[in-house]
Amino acid sequence: MSLSEISPDSSESFSSPIPAEPAREGLIARLRAAGCVFAEDEAALLLASAGDPAELERMTARRVAGLPLEHVLGWAEFGGQRIAVDDGVFVPRRRTEFLVDLATDLAADSPRGTVVVDLCCGSGALGAVLATRLGAAGTELHAADVDPAAVRCARRNLAPLGGQAHEGDLYAALPAGLRGRVNILLANAPYVPTAAIGLLPPEARDHEPAVALDGGTDGLSVLRRVIQGAGDWLAAGGHLLVESSDGQSPDLVAAFAGVGLSIRAVHSDEHDVTVVIATRPADR
Repeated sequence: MSLSEISPDSSESFSSPIPAEPAREGLIARLRAAGCVFAEDEAALLLASAGDPAELERMTARRVAGLPLEHVLGWAEFGGQRIAVDDGVFVPRRRTEFLVDLATDLAADSPRGTVVVDLCCGSGALGAVLATRLGAAGTELHAADVDPAAVRCARRNLAPLGGQAHEGDLYAALPAGLRGRVNILLANAPYVPTAAIGLLPPEARDHEPAVALDGGTDGLSVLRRVIQGAGDWLAAGGHLLVESSDGQSPDLVAAFAGVGLSIRAVHSDEHDVTVVIATRPADR
């Protein structure tokens, strides 16, 4: 991912432990030659993160080799928080902050003791940010992913919040006691059509797990499974929020037909993303 996936202003608050100007200019030149669009900002982040010149060289070599900046740094900025992101784990996108913003507003009407589930959680960024906003002490937080590396990473991010991360395929990973109790169900499931995976930036297609990107022929195969199972897990009045591209949203809304949930799609021009919200009727 580019620096913009972390923050356009992230470098401003850092100071480097390494003598700045000679190292900085050479580093910028190397990053620029490797095709890093935000070379100046990336250099500031690398300089601030490296403890000594040897570590800076190791980090720079990894970035020049094409690893996502977030994997090199070991973290991504998401929703105003620093989220640990291990090698090989899906990097949370800034556009997905829109989904968490919507979930935050919806959760304001939930009772104390809100139950939050983050499906296809990757690093656990969505659940971690939402639980922090709601107050971790008043939130029961669970996350799930089929990728063992993602689950290990999510556990690191969720443990300080009292959250749990479970390994397995969608709802099969969740404790049975959550059935019918979930107030906010977040699902940033993969929605890239299989044929489009090769068109992704190399940082994504070469260094993030295919299971976190590949949504099947039309990009919606995983999301359809999320939709079909949601009604059994949502509490009365509970909400499911899923992300898609604007072009996919009509097919995604159609996939909700017959599942007994009320549906609305919300588009953000600022984030260039559509979030579909499904709500279980309060009297069901």
